[in-house]
Parts: sequence; C-alpha cells; structure tokens
Amino acid sequence: MRRFFKNNLRNLSQNGETNSVRRCFALADVTVVINGRTLTVPDNLTVIEACEKAGIEIPALCHHPRLGESIGACRVCVVEVEGARNLQPACVTKVRDGMVIKTSSDRVKTARKFNLALLLSEHPNDCMTCEANGRCEFQDLIYKYDVEPIFGYGTKEGLVDRSSPAIVRDLSKCIKCQRCVRACSELQGMHIYSMVERGHRTYPGTPFDMPVYETDCIGCGQCAAFCPTGAIVENSAVKVVLEELEKKEKILVVQTAPSVRVAIGEEFGYAPGTISTGQMVAALRRLGFDYVFDTNFGADLTIMEEGSEFLERLEKGDLEDLPMFTSCCPGWVNLVEKVYPELRTRLSSAKSPQGMLSAMVKTYFAEKLGVKPEDIFHVSIMPCTAKKDEALRKQLMVNGVPAVDVVLTTRELGKLIRMKKIPFANLPEEEYDAPLGISTGAAALFGVTGGVMEAALRTAYELKTGKALPKIVFEEVRGLKGVREAEIDLDGKKIRIAVVHGTANVRNLVEKILRREVKYHFVEVMACPGGCIGGGGQPYSRDPEILRKRAEAIYTIDERMTLRKSHENPAIKKLYEEYLEHPLSHKAHELLHTYYEDRSRKKRLAVK
Repeated sequence: MRRFFKNNLRNLSQNGETNSVRRCFALADVTVVINGRTLTVPDNLTVIEACEKAGIEIPALCHHPRLGESIGACRVCVVEVEGARNLQPACVTKVRDGMVIKTSSDRVKTARKFNLALLLSEHPNDCMTCEANGRCEFQDLIYKYDVEPIFGYGTKEGLVDRSSPAIVRDLSKCIKCQRCVRACSELQGMHIYSMVERGHRTYPGTPFDMPVYETDCIGCGQCAAFCPTGAIVENSAVKVVLEELEKKEKILVVQTAPSVRVAIGEEFGYAPGTISTGQMVAALRRLGFDYVFDTNFGADLTIMEEGSEFLERLEKGDLEDLPMFTSCCPGWVNLVEKVYPELRTRLSSAKSPQGMLSAMVKTYFAEKLGVKPEDIFHVSIMPCTAKKDEALRKQLMVNGVPAVDVVLTTRELGKLIRMKKIPFANLPEEEYDAPLGISTGAAALFGVTGGVMEAALRTAYELKTGKALPKIVFEEVRGLKGVREAEIDLDGKKIRIAVVHGTANVRNLVEKILRREVKYHFVEVMACPGGCIGGGGQPYSRDPEILRKRAEAIYTIDERMTLRKSHENPAIKKLYEEYLEHPLSHKAHELLHTYYEDRSRKKRLAVK
C-alpha cells in the first residue's frame, strides 16, 4: 500500500498536483540528525532529498532530481547511518524517525574516493578535448576528492557512435549511472537503451548494438541532457562555425529560437529564467555574424500557414475522424515517420519556424541582397538536438542548397562565446536585424509547451470570425501537466484541442487517438518535457523547477510585447504583399510546406 501511494504521489507530482496529495494523505514528519544538526523532514523523503532541503551537499552521479525514483547504481552518494553495518546509498535510503546520519565522515570519504577511483580506472584520459569538459559532473568529483585511478582493475574498449546527426555516443566515457536509460524510458517512453552485460563490463546498449540512428531514436537528446559525463553529447558543430567565422568568405547569417533567450544566460551564471535576448544578439554580432535574425519571425509565419491550413481542413470536414497535429517539433516528426507512419497525412504540412525562416533567408533575403543562396552561410541556434537532424532533411533544401547550413545548440553557443572570450555579462542589449527579426508575443510562446496552440488560436479565431479576441491568453493550454485538453468556441463550432509534451505522454495520447478513445480537431505535440524550454540542447541543470522558471520567462516576454498576434506582424504582412501573395499560395506551398516519409522499422528492413 505504501508503494502504491508513493508511486502515485510521484506521478501526480509530475503533473503539479503534489500539494493536494500531501494534504489528502497527511504525510507525517520525522526527526533526523544529520551531521549533528537536528532536522524535521517529511517521512517520504530519501536521505539525499532531506540533505538537499537542509543545504547539505551529497555527491551523486546516477541520481537526478528531475528523473524518477533513484536506483543507487553509482554508490558515490553513500552515507553513514548509525546502527547500519554498511554504508547506505543516500538516493534510495528513506529517512525514518530518530535516524542519525553522517555525510562526510572519514569512512564515507574513503568509500566515495574508492568508488570514484574504480570508475576513473575505466575512463579515457581525454578531458582536454571532450565536449563535456568544464561541465562534467564526474570530472568535478574527481578533482574535489583528489582521486587517482586504480590501474589494472579493468579495461573497456572505446565505442564511438556518430551515426546520428543529433548526438554522439562514446561508451568509453560511460560510468554506468543509467541516467540515459531512465531519461529515454521514463521521460520519453522510447526505451532505446538498456543495460547489457554484467559487472564492470555493463553499458547502456541499443537493441542488437545497432547504431543509434538505425533504431527508433528520435534525436530528442534527453539522454545527452542528463548524462553526467561526455558519454552522450550533442553532435557538435562549433568547429565548423568557428572556421566559417574566421574565413569570412560568405555572408554570415544566424537565427535564434524562442527558448534560447531564456536559457543562454545560465551558461554564464545567470539565474534560470533570466531573459537575455539583447545580450545574446550583441554576442552574436561580436562573434562576427553579419545579420542576426529571430526564429520568432519564422514562428509568426508558421502560424499564418499552419493556422490557415487548420481552418481549410476544418471547413472541408477533414478533422472529424482524426485531428491535425502540429509539425514544428522535429523529434515528434521523427516519431511519426519511425513509429506512426500512418499519421503522416495528419501532420500539418507547414515547415517548422526554423525551416520557414531559413527558406526566406535563402530566397527572399538573398534576392534583396542580390546574392546566390550558396553565398550565404546560415547558422541556426536551437534548444534542440533534433534540429540538427531536421536541417539535413532534403525537404528543407532551397534551390538545391541546404536552407540551414549548421545548427548549434544553446550549450554550443555558450561554448562558442566563451572560446572567443566575449564578456557576455557586460554586453549592451541590441536588437535583431529587420525584416526577419521582427516578431510578436505569440511567436515567443513557441518556446514552451502549449505555446504553438495558443499562438494558433489567437490567429485562427480572428481569421475565422473577423472579430477581436475576447481574451488574449488561453489559460487552458498553459501549464506543465503532461496532457491538457480544452474545448474552444470558434464562431459557433466547438473545437476540441489537446496539448501534450514529453514523448512518453505523447505515445500514450497517440495510442488513445488511434484507438478512437478520444477525439480532437487539433493537437499540439512537443517531444521534450516542457517543450523547447526543456530541449536536449539546453544548458545542463539539476534544478527541479527549471522548466517552470523558463516557462514563466517565456510568458513574460509575451506580456511585454506590443504585438501579440502573428497576423498583426507588419513584417509578415509585407512579406506576403511582396513575395508570398497570401497564406497557402502556390509560392507559399513551394517554400514553406513540406512532406513526410515512412521511415518505420518495417520500411527500413524492406529497403535493406
């Protein structure tokens, strides 16, 4: 019974309902003594959670506050509990009344150092060139405890998997913490990795040790976001961009996604949720980019096309059986193509904001400059590792050349700025370049789960009814609950909508839709928890409130904007007048819309 309540409390906690559950079951408090301090804490906490509340640091590698119940794999978090014969792992040991705990006794320090030494003995000595250098949790602990490797304990052959455009796996750097396994299974429901072999030879393997890109991996990068070492990192393009910045042979254009501006500051010590738009733009100019554009412009353009497509499908009665799904999340698009190919026709044909803006850069903007598309080197700054995959799609090519030449994650941008020794904190705020840098508050909402739906409703309602919205904010689609649904009155017609984020939640909802258990007209899907604010390329964080803080910053940006509806963007209006004619025009379809392929396992095997 206790396990039932505990598991349900954890599930409800992920939906923001913890406090009501605590009041309902009236969880008791217990008194514990930690390092001589008497503390009162809830009896459902683990030792490591109780210590965190008391401000006492316990090192851990397998434990992460944003993942589910810990597994006690690394044994770095061991503590001494009075009356216990052996040291206890703090991440899985529950507090009890009267418990006396020592977190830094000589015995504890010796054990931690020994366990770290065992891990280090199987770890490659290439920190200087590792992508995780400077943010590696394992590296920090080795330095803190002054650890020397125990040579001869065991060896492990290195295995580097570069098959994916999104991530790189180097199992020689794996410390068996299993965070990648848990992130992929618990958060994303993909189960790409599982622990294989035994003892010190165990490692997180793919099915039949296939290259990760040949599995159903969607490139979301959550495994990389939770890896404490450099065993899984984004497929870095920092050196490619550095080379282009130094050569200066082409016109250098960069675009930045909505959620990057509320996260990039974390790379330089700012509090989570700090809005650093102006400083980020200034830093990009100092890096050497000729033009700094805003992906938010592409988001406004996406709303015009996707919203118009939704209204067209609605009028045709095309949405009575199955809904239209948003298409701006590349992880979700990968999931459809790999796992649910039967839903390809239900995806909006609209390209993502990255795809739309990049198409305008290599056509509309190139024509204004009087240059060829290949004369422009276009970099995209994204919170998402799957965007690296998306940029390589042949459907995104324009006039035979890639619309996006390189995608950098938020982390990679932080690294690039540090490498060039640009004083981010001291930079003045600067504005994006016109015309592809003008946007609305609706576009900023793309950075958080529910934002695409809210932006679409603001425009679709006014385009359909010709009336001003009675309210600008759609509270029904906001929040971090895994699935939110609502019914919207659209000129007398009841429209059922749903918003879902986190691939585990996505798969559950999609299965219900396919079984006809639920019916909607329009569904927004984001593969990562929280949407883009929780993307696999965002700054590393152990803050359990990180998604809420970044989400609040996105809403603040929207509230501060003068223009808050995509169809009111003057630069968008001018683009249609000068170049695209109107939403869903022939030219708009040619440049701003796409198609999808069947990349399911069955199809892949048939091709082979």
